Amino acid sequence: MQVCLVANPKGGVGKSTLATNLAGLLAWRGLAGGDTQVMLGDVDRQQSSRQWLARRPAVLPKIHSWEIALGNAVKPPRDMTHIVLDTPAALHGDKLKECLKLAHRVLVPVQPSMFDILATQSFFAELAEMKAARGVPVGLIGMRVHERSRSAEEFLRFIETTGLPLITCLRDTQNYVQLAAHGMTLFDVAASRVAKDLAQWVAIEEWLGLRLPQTLD
Repeated sequence: MQVCLVANPKGGVGKSTLATNLAGLLAWRGLAGGDTQVMLGDVDRQQSSRQWLARRPAVLPKIHSWEIALGNAVKPPRDMTHIVLDTPAALHGDKLKECLKLAHRVLVPVQPSMFDILATQSFFAELAEMKAARGVPVGLIGMRVHERSRSAEEFLRFIETTGLPLITCLRDTQNYVQLAAHGMTLFDVAASRVAKDLAQWVAIEEWLGLRLPQTLD
């Protein structure tokens, strides 16, 4: 079983967008492989991911729901092969430790704004002090990034100071918003419709070990 934790204590950075699309990617991978069981765990009180699942058409690859009540002993269901955990804003202290104990990898979505950068710096400092985080790979995902903008340049400079890998930057597009309204992901529609976005997900797939890294001929 592989558990991917999507976390950032700053609200509104795109955690649910990243988590739901990652679950959608894994579900389609499972459809091709035949033995993958995907679960989307929602730790957020707002239950955004759970509400999204309720809108998901039954004809699409199955994503199971897991509502987690932190504070009790939490054990992932044994019959799942992949779990994506969507977490709330202000995730700190003991609740963060509980989530980290489950995680095999951590994805941190960050937007290129000063407020997001400052919040993320504090989060990285907290992670560094937690024993539960040691040995767990952490990767950054730029969210709603406008290429060739000043904010994007400042964001990339900040990333360099963290010492953590920037896996990819996801562009600012309405595709995510429009698909989410119907319980869908990039991977549920024709590739030609979302080709630019799918190209940005290749690096995420490689980091998660879902495909071999691309090489130059």
